[in-house]
Parts: sequence; C-alpha cells; structure tokens
Amino acid sequence: QVQLVESGGGLVQAGGSLRLSCGASGRTFTNYAMGWFRQAPGKEREFVAAISRSGGSTYYVDSVKGRFTISRDNAKNTVYLQMNSLKPEDTAVYYCAAQVKNYDLRSYGAYDYWGQGTQVTVSS
Repeated sequence: QVQLVESGGGLVQAGGSLRLSCGASGRTFTNYAMGWFRQAPGKEREFVAAISRSGGSTYYVDSVKGRFTISRDNAKNTVYLQMNSLKPEDTAVYYCAAQVKNYDLRSYGAYDYWGQGTQVTVSS
C-alpha cells in the first residue's frame, strides 16, 4: 500500500501560480511512476501530467504544456506540480496518483493508488 497526501491548493487570480505537493508513504517511492489528474465539476477526471520512476521522462496534456511542470524529489518521497499562468479553466480538484507499471502514464486506469485531492480555484 502507498498513501498519498496532496497539499498546496487554494484560490489564486488568473495569471498567478501555485505549487502542489504530494507526499508518499508506505513503500519505496522510486518503485512508482507518479501522475497528476484533475476533475472539474460535472466533468470526468482528466490527465494533467506524469513523471517516470527516475524522473527522466515527463508527460503533459496539451492544455498545460509550457505552463505546468511536474517534478519529483525521491529523497523526500514527494512529487510536485508547479502551475504558472493559471487560467480559470484550470479550476478543479487535483489528484495525485501512483502506479507500479511505469507505462501508459496518461491513463487513469493505469494507476494503483490515489490521494484525496486538493482544490485549486482560479478567479478571473
């Protein structure tokens, strides 16, 4: 079992920045690829970004490329999502997820463990 706890969400004006953190506990962190997903009211959960076990490969949904950066600190068992130039359409609950397989990182169904989510609200 892996326990994931997100933090760093909040209310920000359009154009602002937030950094989300996801701390992992319970198993060796480097065994897991990590991803961030988000879910807006009335919409399905969607892929945002992912990072491989080593951190050597990263993936993004087109709508956040150039604005968001995913990174991981394996010594701290933490994955981050730096979000810049935020837009109102980024408003959602953001979820951290972990998977053992280290492939198909854009797929919701490929992840084994999920955090409880953190709310991000971007005002116009």
